[in-house]
Amino acid sequence: MGDERPDARPDVLLTGLLFYDLVLTGLGRPPTPGEEIWTEGMGTSPGGIANLAVAAARYGLKTSLATVFGDDYYGAHCRQVLAGQEHVDLSLSRTADGWHTPVTVSIAYGHDRALITHGQEPPYSQDALMGDPPAARTALVHLEAEPREWLAGAAANGTKIYADVGWDPSEQWSADLLDQLALCHAFLPNEAEAMAYTRTDTASGALRRLAELVPVAVVTRGGAGAVAVDQSTGEYAEVPALATDVLDATGAGDVFGASFVAASLEGWPLKERLRFAVLAAGLSVRRHGGALAAPGWYGVHRWWHSLDDPDLRRAYGFLADRLPADPGPPVPHAPVTPPAPHGFPDLP
Repeated sequence: MGDERPDARPDVLLTGLLFYDLVLTGLGRPPTPGEEIWTEGMGTSPGGIANLAVAAARYGLKTSLATVFGDDYYGAHCRQVLAGQEHVDLSLSRTADGWHTPVTVSIAYGHDRALITHGQEPPYSQDALMGDPPAARTALVHLEAEPREWLAGAAANGTKIYADVGWDPSEQWSADLLDQLALCHAFLPNEAEAMAYTRTDTASGALRRLAELVPVAVVTRGGAGAVAVDQSTGEYAEVPALATDVLDATGAGDVFGASFVAASLEGWPLKERLRFAVLAAGLSVRRHGGALAAPGWYGVHRWWHSLDDPDLRRAYGFLADRLPADPGPPVPHAPVTPPAPHGFPDLP
């Protein structure tokens, strides 16, 4: 008889820098120096690596996060949201005495946003937090110029690594970074990043180059949707974006990545994985903030059952067989004023 014990590994392993986000939306125009502008909306939420953690956890995935919390109000609040509200495993995380949680003010304008951040480098590196990384079904990572030692350990223990990358402030776009793809199962950059690192001038050209380096290559294209190749199955897919009103684009790429992983763990065909990720990212930009804008099964379920557009119902018809019978309770979104965390008195 086969071994039918449940898989005790985390579904998703994460590490990275945590932020406390304050998001302002509804600007009629960008501010100018010396000017005060009142916005129409505001929300607060954990941010940074929390975007991926919450997006994954809201699909019911066992999510393990290694990060650093400051010993301040912001860190206590983020810890409570992640562990208490979203049920993210924080056993690999640490609270640093005398270190302040980085704070980001995100100013959403049009289909993009500007970020202003205050913070310092955390006292514990990703490698120190991870140590000998636990075996996991997948890891979602953000590649940087200097390779992290824990990635090789994770790849060696059978963890499938799904990676993205950020904007290079030096604008050198060193192709050496792509050497790290040898450790990865999938790579999900946006169009500008993909073309810059591959020295190509089209998304399709970048995708072809990346497909030579990693089994699953995905290039996200914002309002133009996404394209992908899965070399392990021989599939190619191209899907349009979800037409939607953008309130705040913060964290949409993280929601895309976590949703693509969730669908991949279920073994869906590539086109369904890509459509699902595009849909979830499109739903997230309708809400304030990054982490708490993630729709999860509840948000996708609600969207599908309220959909009356015949073209979209055909395109997303696969959801009828993919959605869980019980999508769970409504997911909380970013509040304007967060409650005082345990141990911090309410202000009078």
